[in-house]
This record gives sequence, C-alpha cells and structure tokens, in this order.
Amino acid sequence: MPLIALDDIRAAHTRIAGTALRTPLIALPGHPGIFIKDESAQPIGSFKLRGAFNAIALLAERDPAALKRGVITYSSGNHAQGVAYAARALGTKAVITMPDNAPTVKVEATRALGAEVVFTGPASSARKLKAEELAAEHGYTIIPPYDDPAIIAGQATCAVEILEQAGTEDLLILSPVSGGGLLSGTATGTKLLSPSTQVWGVEPALAADATESFRTRTLVEWPAASTTRTIADGLRTQSLGHLNFEHILAFVDGIVNVTEEEIFDAMRVYLSTTNLIPEPSGAVTLAAALYHAQELPKAAKTVVILSGGNLDPALRTQLESELAAH
Repeated sequence: MPLIALDDIRAAHTRIAGTALRTPLIALPGHPGIFIKDESAQPIGSFKLRGAFNAIALLAERDPAALKRGVITYSSGNHAQGVAYAARALGTKAVITMPDNAPTVKVEATRALGAEVVFTGPASSARKLKAEELAAEHGYTIIPPYDDPAIIAGQATCAVEILEQAGTEDLLILSPVSGGGLLSGTATGTKLLSPSTQVWGVEPALAADATESFRTRTLVEWPAASTTRTIADGLRTQSLGHLNFEHILAFVDGIVNVTEEEIFDAMRVYLSTTNLIPEPSGAVTLAAALYHAQELPKAAKTVVILSGGNLDPALRTQLESELAAH
C-alpha cells in the first residue's frame, strides 16, 4: 500500500473539524524552549479521536450500509474511546475488544460513550483476533488502531497544527510510539510540509520493539510478557503496524527510550508545574526532552506531544501525595 499524501492529510483535517479540537500549544513553565501539544484537551482525553473519526467518517462517505452495520476495534483504551465517540457521533454501533488488564477508567469511559466492551487476554494479538472473529460473524467494519491509511492521515493532523502554532524554524517534535499511528502520522505530516523539521519517537525501554525495528530496519515483535511491564499502558503494543513502519522508515529521524522512573518524574513535573493531567503514555515525550537531550538534536523549540490525559485516579492520588510530601 502506498504512503499517504499531503492531500489525504488535508482532507482528514477538513473531515474531523468540528469534532476533534485544534488543541493548544503550551509553554512548559520553568523550561524555556519546551512546548506541550496538549492532546489531553480532546473530548475523549487523547489524540486518538483524530484518526478514529477520520476513518469512520470516511466509511460513512464510501459505504453507508457498512456504517449502519456497526464498527469494531481492538484497543487498550484511548482508541476504544475514539471509536466509541466517533461511532456515537455518526449514529452507529461500536464494539471494542479490550485486554482484561485495561485501566478501569478507560473501560468505564468507553462504556459511557455507548460502546459494547468484550474482554480478551493481555496480548495485543489476542484482542485483534477476537475483533476479526466478531467482525466476520456480525458484518462489522474493523477500525484498526494504527495500521490503516485513514488512521495515519487523521493522526497527521496533529502535526499540521503544531507547524502552524510553533513555526517550522529550528523545531524538534517528539511523539510517543506504540503501534506507530501517532508517530507515523506526525512524521509524515511534518516532513511533507517542513522537510527540515526533526521528528523523533519516544518509547519506554521496557517496550522498545519500535526502537529495535527502526534500528534494524526489520519489523520485529516483542512478547506480551515483555511489553506489559511498562506503566505506560497505551504503549504496550507488541509490534509496529506494517504501514506505520513504512512511514516511520521514510520520515522519522530517530527513536529514544525512557525508563520507568523518568516517566514517573515527567508526570510529577506536569502535575507540579501545570494544570495538565498526563497519563504515563503521554508523559514519555517530556521524559525524553528532560532526561535525554544529549541523544536528541539541538533545537530552539522542542514540542512534546502529550498524547493523552486519561490517568488512573489511584495513580494520580499516589503521585500527588508524593509531591505534597516534598
């Protein structure tokens, strides 16, 4: 399948306008040159609405009968909410297969949007297989979480906004990477509009399959027992998507890894210096900017994408208690 084009991204931006927000770019207090692209401001608390709405709205344009039968996806949380929100907005049924260890806050949020949740084991491959089985049985259309051109084009709209908000001169953009939807979209949108702008991915060291794939230029898969070790539940996917990998090889400049303690520290920085609520997966980019600057290219402006703010309430309470104790 060919790489997406700038026309695909512009069409997605038009399609999602009025549903997905143009999120703010915020300077990080006390850290000159670091800016936060706050995707936690989206109606579902994460960037995933961009791709999900673009894909389902495109289905509505191309095959209204398929839309009427319903949509299904497989997700640990934020894409689930994106599909549920988009399906409700477009008047169709959504079914989500989720791992049985998904954060309760994300399960409840998905159900609150009207979706049916079907649980599977923790492996990302297990929920994908279950979704394919149910799609075949009921005629649902699968809305993949990342490995799909409409999803990539939708996520790329985030990059369009960043370039409009931050300018293109002396800029570095950091995106989380799991299945690769946001990173592939961000890098593609950025490079098609501003080839000189650097785009790097950030991944937990405990779930560094994308890093290995990027380094070896061969798509690798890590076992679920490895990737589920990270606190960043949204970044536990075992492998990049095939189409995402092709875009990443074509447009991404590098990928860095962060430790679990660095992720926690970045979350503490958010909670102590801003009024933003970061989930662990969204905090990895700030962790890279704060603790791995020596591995990254120098830039006057570094934009870290805060990909989501659906933080487990118990973890938030723990972090805020730690901050109060200091």
